[in-house]
Amino acid sequence: MAFGIALSGIDAAQSDLNVTANNIANSATTGFKSSSAEFSELFAVSPQGVSSTQTGNGVKLAKVAQTFSQGNISSTGNSLDLALSGDGMFVVSEAGATQYTRAGSFSTDHNGYVVNSTGQRLQVFQATPTGTFNTTSLSDLQLVTGDSAPNASTTAQMIFNLPANAAVPAAVPFNPTDSNTYNQSTSLTLYDSLGAAHTASIYMVKNAAANTWSAYQFVDGNAVNAAPVTLTYSNAGILTGVVDAAGGTNTAAVNFGPYTPTTGAAVMTPTFNLGKTTQYGSNFSVTSVMQDGYTTGKLSGISVDSTGVVQANYTNGRSTPLGQVAIAAFANQQGLQQVGNTNWVQTFASGSALYGPAGASGFGLIQSGSLEASNVDITAQLVNMITAQRNFQANAQMISTQNQVTQAIINIRG
Repeated sequence: MAFGIALSGIDAAQSDLNVTANNIANSATTGFKSSSAEFSELFAVSPQGVSSTQTGNGVKLAKVAQTFSQGNISSTGNSLDLALSGDGMFVVSEAGATQYTRAGSFSTDHNGYVVNSTGQRLQVFQATPTGTFNTTSLSDLQLVTGDSAPNASTTAQMIFNLPANAAVPAAVPFNPTDSNTYNQSTSLTLYDSLGAAHTASIYMVKNAAANTWSAYQFVDGNAVNAAPVTLTYSNAGILTGVVDAAGGTNTAAVNFGPYTPTTGAAVMTPTFNLGKTTQYGSNFSVTSVMQDGYTTGKLSGISVDSTGVVQANYTNGRSTPLGQVAIAAFANQQGLQQVGNTNWVQTFASGSALYGPAGASGFGLIQSGSLEASNVDITAQLVNMITAQRNFQANAQMISTQNQVTQAIINIRG
């Protein structure tokens, strides 16, 4: 009987060594989680119960348990390298088969899908037209490579100060090529519906009537308003009235008139917010120029924030959300089954996956441009190796001792 008990001990020690060897071999594997061998006693039990003098029958490998502790996170500089800081796992899929991993080393395939080293596609919550994400279903993350559509300028805001002590120009009539016919000028860039840029110049002429100015707009050197827009300021320097090309009086929606681009784009009729312009005793100064249009954009890069929102960034300054990385959590993470390639699949013991965004309750945060290293502690594994080796040798010595006892018994009988 001692032979069998010692053999079970040798098998257990060998299993312990195998687990330790696997941990050490994967000490540099991204997202790898170390394992530990757990053993249980073998005991013969009869229907009548166990005798008080019954000895054990040895040991068996009960379970290879996973250690899901956090691995060190190191920077890589690649925006598609993702590291989870905290609980949860990335979700990957291939041909409808879903698996889970902590290895966040991703790249793109020839179709623009974000995949891991084995071609499995990263799963995300799809972006909706309203700017939110559909958290009820998962989809493959695909990076778009097309241009970002332009947006025509519809509104603009200018904040400037006109000098209250400015003199009425002596030269008349107004001529944009003759600086003697106007007091001040400024310009901004507007965009048409095709994304083409146009330079809009505003010329300010002090009127003979106190606290009033005439404003003219030219786009690409072409006059927009034949009749000037009249701006009236109070004796405190605040804009109080406006009469624009359309007969409007709204200081926040001044209309200089329509302009038809030569590019074939739609007619441009942006309104200007001049409500914050002033007429003080200081020099002419422009403090703010803004407008809501932008040109066509080329894809300049991909970014992922800490909550997993994937953004396509374009050269026109625009960003488009492509999806939000889905994170999976389990009631019993130890119940997951390893399937290789640093992946796991859910089992009945683990429970069904609970999906959510990074940063939500029970889910860790994502670090883009980083990877989570293996959580293997080499020093601890070397100590385990020594312990398992000692156990192996002790059980081998037990077999040797039992052999000597058996041999002695045989010699007595002889």
